[in-house]
Amino acid sequence: MASSIKRVGVLTAGGDCPGLNAVIRAVTKSLIKMHNIEVVGIKDGFLGLIEKRAQMLSANDVSGILTQGGTILGTSNKANPFKCLVEKDGRTVVEDRSDATLENAEKMGIEALVTIGGDGTQSIALDLAKKGLRVLGVPKTIDNDLRETDFTFGHDTAVQIATEAIDRIHTTAMSHHRVMVIETMGRNAGWIALNAGIAGGGDIILVPEIPYTIEGICKKIEARLADGRLFSIIVAAEGARSLEGGQVIKERVNDPSMPIRLGGVGGKVADDVEDATGIESRVTVLGHLQRGGTPTAFDRILATRFGALAADLIARGEHGKMVALKGNEIVAVPLEAAVAGPKLIDPDSSIIRAARDVGTSFGD
Repeated sequence: MASSIKRVGVLTAGGDCPGLNAVIRAVTKSLIKMHNIEVVGIKDGFLGLIEKRAQMLSANDVSGILTQGGTILGTSNKANPFKCLVEKDGRTVVEDRSDATLENAEKMGIEALVTIGGDGTQSIALDLAKKGLRVLGVPKTIDNDLRETDFTFGHDTAVQIATEAIDRIHTTAMSHHRVMVIETMGRNAGWIALNAGIAGGGDIILVPEIPYTIEGICKKIEARLADGRLFSIIVAAEGARSLEGGQVIKERVNDPSMPIRLGGVGGKVADDVEDATGIESRVTVLGHLQRGGTPTAFDRILATRFGALAADLIARGEHGKMVALKGNEIVAVPLEAAVAGPKLIDPDSSIIRAARDVGTSFGD
């Protein structure tokens, strides 16, 4: 049966990550080839809807982008139709421009919208859905902290990049008998640090979900020294926090529209360890390296499966949902459930137990 929908918009919002173009490709090709539905690419996330900036996408426009990192549509982690920063009388104020955003979508002939992004993006999508826009979410974040999906695309690539970095750090740590700290992204979820730390053989993994103590870290380092291991590798999530302080370390941000930036825990841990043990300690902050470059095969496949199902659901008239990976199946889940709160590591989970069983310390 032919779909009653004739034109669909697609946007990428929030932080970039490998696999975004693979979703754009899958959504666009599936809608055009399988359902004869036009596709409009919204520029720079929700900012494109707010400012009415978009382009028509053809199957040829998305050909060859499967392997490319970033997003051909651009993105923004500042734009929120419900909280637009505008200048009025020489000062910055917050305005709700969601009604104008919906009017722009109507003027562009957009009957439904595919939103590719993380929890912030999908929360905005849900709010727009409550105002009548038909939306379908695709979960994207290197942090892997979206509920209702086992994995988000982008995470596997970030873990691969971090693992390779740990592999390389090992040789220099061994050569100089140092403690080396690798700081990963992840905000308040420790999935990148945990998975890369296990894959890279990290001796100590610090995640936000398990507060650490310097004593706990040093106990592991000293045990390794007693065993003749003259170096140690610490993998620290940017949101890791000490049991004593209890607070994450934040970078100063002058732009109030930007989310609070986390960072600096790696340097603090390195300094504290060196002070406590006298062992030379260095830190490597991976930062945006984890967001860039070519997506892994896993992320390309997952992104393609997400995009194809999103297109199929839109064509069938289903909306207010997010596609998700459950086991090995791609399913649809309610947007409300997906953004109900972050998916964090369970300190008693089997993956934590497995890491502890092979001698990994969590600094606790």
